[in-house]
Amino acid sequence: MKLVFVVACALIDADNRVLIAQRPQGKQLAGLWEFPGGKLEPGERPEPALIRELHEELGIVVQEACLAPLTFASHAYEDFHLMMPLYVCRRWEGTVSGREGQPLAWVRANKLRDYPMPPADIPLIPHLTGLLL
Repeated sequence: MKLVFVVACALIDADNRVLIAQRPQGKQLAGLWEFPGGKLEPGERPEPALIRELHEELGIVVQEACLAPLTFASHAYEDFHLMMPLYVCRRWEGTVSGREGQPLAWVRANKLRDYPMPPADIPLIPHLTGLLL
């Protein structure tokens, strides 16, 4: 089974809300809500990959020192196995916007389960809830 590495970030605003983004139509798991991030390029470390993805997807600039590893997901999908470290970030430059047209939502950690998410993201929710309550 193919192993796929992606990296994700829980951006947390001043009100302790977490940013989630809706997967666009035409992509696998379209319509589900997820933590921003994406695939690592060959040879790329997780932190630079996440900084690149956050800039591409959301138009913000994040410093590596502002990324704190929280937990990770390991999930077997039908045709691949996903490994996904989740980082927390509370400081960035710029205004968050969906640069790829994707809807965004700032959500309290205890309300994340109200949004349909990919199976790999769901086990990450209790870690955020524990962090933010």
